[in-house]
Amino acid sequence: MQRVIGLALVLVGIILLYYGYQEGESLASTVKETITGSPTERSLTLVIAGIVCACLGAGLIFAGGRRR
Repeated sequence: MQRVIGLALVLVGIILLYYGYQEGESLASTVKETITGSPTERSLTLVIAGIVCACLGAGLIFAGGRRR
């Protein structure tokens, strides 16, 4: 069961990373980054959430295999 949850978290993490990348490359984000010098909060939040989900999912996948 842990492997299934881990796989789901990895997939959610990949999707969040993709959306974060797309948000960071949008015209509005590029203009704001040019003016302020920092990426938008939304794109940064999506990327960080994607990394966290992917890491937690990978941890569950590998931890689930060791306990047996």
